[in-house]
Amino acid sequence: MAHRTIVWSHKAKIKRYEILKYYIDRNKSKTYSVKLNERINKEIRLLVDFPNKGVKTELENIRGLIIEHFIIFYEITEKQIIIHHIWDTRQNPDILKIK
Repeated sequence: MAHRTIVWSHKAKIKRYEILKYYIDRNKSKTYSVKLNERINKEIRLLVDFPNKGVKTELENIRGLIIEHFIIFYEITEKQIIIHHIWDTRQNPDILKIK
């Protein structure tokens, strides 16, 4: 079995930062953002051993990992798991662009 590495796209890194910053600003505390970030990291690390853990999407090779009210869209390749986007499911789905 090939060992895959996790790669974050630029777009996904920015979105993750925006989400965590939003909760810091809203809650006037880093507590929830730290917990959410730890949860995201834990779930994504599991993808190395269980890459098909997420739900299939309409896009080829793209799966969605559901964490609370977020979906992490990722692509499985032979050597990598590429995180393309983090989506807050409370947003309008018509504006969602994964890649």
